[in-house]
Amino acid sequence: MSEALVTETAASRSKGTPARKSSKPGGPGFFGRIALFLRQVIGEMKKVVTPTRKELLNYTAVVLVFVVIVMGIVTVLDLGFGKAVLWIFGGSANLEQ
Repeated sequence: MSEALVTETAASRSKGTPARKSSKPGGPGFFGRIALFLRQVIGEMKKVVTPTRKELLNYTAVVLVFVVIVMGIVTVLDLGFGKAVLWIFGGSANLEQ
């Protein structure tokens, strides 16, 4: 009989006690947190790579083809379910009353 390999994780070591908050008094204030957030946003924006024109056209074509395919699938399902509902509930009634 094989024994399951169980590893000890931080969650299993904690034994249900909540994590302690940092003992640092105060910490960054409201405006300090906003400034940190803005610095992080600027740092992430510097990592962004702008696609070339060829890549952009390729990505656009892939998205448009995918949207057309999904549109076709949804159309077929809609027509199929519509026909099924009319067949089940008797769609021969005159709706122009």
